[in-house]
Amino acid sequence: MTTQTARAAEKAKAETIDRVVVRLAGDSGDGIQLSGNQLTTSSAIAGNDLSTLPDFPAEIRAPAGTLPGVSGFQISFSSYDIHTPGDQPDALVAFNPAALKVNIGELKPGGLLIVNSDAFQAKNLQKAGYARNPLEDGSLDGFRTLALPITDLNRKTLAGTGLGTREMDRCKNFFTLGILYHVYQRPDDATLRWIEKKFSKDPALKSANLTSFKAGRAYAEATEMFQSTYVVEPAPFPPGLYRNIMGNSALCLGLVAASVKSGRPLFYAGYPITPASPILHELARYREHGILTLQAEDEIAAVSAALGAAFGGALAVTGTSGPGIALKTEAMGLGLMVELPMVVINVQRGGPSTGLPTKPEQADLLQCLFGRHGESPLPILAASSTGDCFDVAVEACRIALKYMVPVILLTDGYLANASEPWKVPSADQIPEFESRLMPPGREKYLPYERDPRTLARAWAVPGMAGYEHRIGGLEKEDVTGNVSYDPENHERMVRLRAEKVERIADELPPTVVDGDPAGELLIVGWGSTRGAIMGAVRRKRAEGKKVSWVHLRCLNPLPRDLGDILRRFRKVVVPELNSGQLALLLRAKYLVDVITHSKVQGRPFKAIEIAEKLDELLEA
Repeated sequence: MTTQTARAAEKAKAETIDRVVVRLAGDSGDGIQLSGNQLTTSSAIAGNDLSTLPDFPAEIRAPAGTLPGVSGFQISFSSYDIHTPGDQPDALVAFNPAALKVNIGELKPGGLLIVNSDAFQAKNLQKAGYARNPLEDGSLDGFRTLALPITDLNRKTLAGTGLGTREMDRCKNFFTLGILYHVYQRPDDATLRWIEKKFSKDPALKSANLTSFKAGRAYAEATEMFQSTYVVEPAPFPPGLYRNIMGNSALCLGLVAASVKSGRPLFYAGYPITPASPILHELARYREHGILTLQAEDEIAAVSAALGAAFGGALAVTGTSGPGIALKTEAMGLGLMVELPMVVINVQRGGPSTGLPTKPEQADLLQCLFGRHGESPLPILAASSTGDCFDVAVEACRIALKYMVPVILLTDGYLANASEPWKVPSADQIPEFESRLMPPGREKYLPYERDPRTLARAWAVPGMAGYEHRIGGLEKEDVTGNVSYDPENHERMVRLRAEKVERIADELPPTVVDGDPAGELLIVGWGSTRGAIMGAVRRKRAEGKKVSWVHLRCLNPLPRDLGDILRRFRKVVVPELNSGQLALLLRAKYLVDVITHSKVQGRPFKAIEIAEKLDELLEA
């Protein structure tokens, strides 16, 4: 019997289930993220819907074997539409005691637990804070525990390859991955091809990783240690071209699409900061589309370079996280004053200060709204899913060019690194762009003469005869753009700049209320809470509860119809990964008693956490 025939027979005997949640955990050197990404790719090729949650240590070199050094990767793949990586893992793979201790509390009762028993030595147990070996004290009796000597099995597999012990141990993640591919009947062609390509320059490591992966799968098949294996059928996606994508990648593609569609060259300037750095790295790969990138010496230089590029006629973008926003604020205010199109990306992370650099948070909303000198309102958009990062990037660029204003685009560490299947849009699905770029040959140029619809000023590129003008941070005279200290002119300009931002609301689509248009309870969400809110709403509606939901993309200006919607419900709750920032704004603007449901733990919401809050409010 061939391997392919045997696999088909094994799949036929497997139990069919509609969703699986798997979590891998170990030290950073255990290849957790690599293994998770391969499992993700395999599940995408299998046609499943999926959602992932990579979880990186907050310290670059956290001590191996310690609780702060644990790296995790959770993936949920399904035969139906899903939007979160799952509340609780069905299966946990723990490469060492620290990984077990950090994650065991979230494994489902009766869930599958695979541990590398070779790592449960006295030294590692002590590092993880275990007084006794959990593999021997009965504390894991509530799970289907498989304590496998993975390190030893992998070393025996690779004996005779000429590799040293350390090099062999680096392959044990593939041995473990092979076991999981057997348990969940994952296709392995893409992983085998990836190993071939990744290690093509080192034939010994390539052969070792291929051998480990195949041996792990063969070991699981031959020993029949698993009472059941599982099949998750493909999800029914609408027809189209799909790819598996992470949020930062989707955002980059959106910026490139906006550049091509608008006809303006894209210039991106950034300074390395987690979790925004991959935007700079990825955009640097798109030189063939005329994309220019600059790694600046600091955050202030990055935003200033972007502003200079906007003055020169480029579609200018800069990206950072919360600490970088704090440094960019003066130049963002200058961008507002000189009224140039620029997009400022904030991939939010836990704070304050350095805070939790690899963990997600939504705590920069008030900073982005009010954290600049003077009266300086800017448009703010927030992406709500991995794929939505593409659409919001396009929209931010469109608004910046149309209204001649810097636009802030919010994502967070969860969206930046999470994966999902994304339907690639066609060119005609990307909106048309308009800009205030001046055509050559005009007899007279008034820098602050405005479009009567948008109040956007004209945009003249330096070097065009007759369009010479001055820009700077001093207040401008209306229409002429000359420096002005006149009090009445200053107030007029302040109100004009604010009104320009407010007019963006005129083209926002009507706010969609998911559920009854009025009633007992309304959830208002923004950003990455979308998936968890959707999961909670589905659960409550399946129980016969009437819960309505609004999710906001534009946070400044807010939709014109939002106040009326809020007043049609007895209770309004806002789940946020902060202490209640949007709730504070809604209370102040609409005088509605908005209820805060906050979480500030460096982790995204679970659907069950929001569902429990809804039960509490409905029963009160």
